[in-house]
Amino acid sequence: MARLILLRHGESQWNLENRFTGWVDVPLSPRGIQEAKNAGEKLRSFAFNRAFTSVLTRAIETLRLVLEAIGQTNIPIERDKALNERMYGELQGLNKADTAKKYGDEQVKIWRRSYDIAPPGGESLKDTADRVLPYYENRIMPYILQGETILISAHGNSLRALVMQLDQLTKEQVLELNIPTGAPLLYEFEKSGAVVHHRYL
Repeated sequence: MARLILLRHGESQWNLENRFTGWVDVPLSPRGIQEAKNAGEKLRSFAFNRAFTSVLTRAIETLRLVLEAIGQTNIPIERDKALNERMYGELQGLNKADTAKKYGDEQVKIWRRSYDIAPPGGESLKDTADRVLPYYENRIMPYILQGETILISAHGNSLRALVMQLDQLTKEQVLELNIPTGAPLLYEFEKSGAVVHHRYL
């Protein structure tokens, strides 16, 4: 049975500072480093065939720490910007609380959580899905169909786009979907590629 682990990177420095990060390449916070190591402990029973990550440091470093923890640093790793966090445009670097005071809580929630409304100069979740899903279907799904065990280290919104597809969520349901940092999410698949079940480890 094929297995896929989705892992949002550990807490970043800007997560800690409550800032919109997007494509800005910020490092993990000390807590984020520990979250990645803890995720590795939860994944010790898995033998991964390969891993995929975005090109952003926080996801790459999370993957490195996990693979070191489980002693699997020699597996093939593919990095691609298709798995990057959504680009937050003019909001990148801004404090989320200050932005909510300026534009209102409801507007900021729409920018952060809605499916097809983008922040100024940035990407909506739909825009993010338009790059994540073809990459998943072309580069990752073939290995799942071969029965492999795969690890993806990515970001809150690139993973929300993928989970929306895997779980067949509606635009309304995805509005409330939040993927925590450093928490491995396991999917298991039938030979056909259909999801059997999923759960956090």
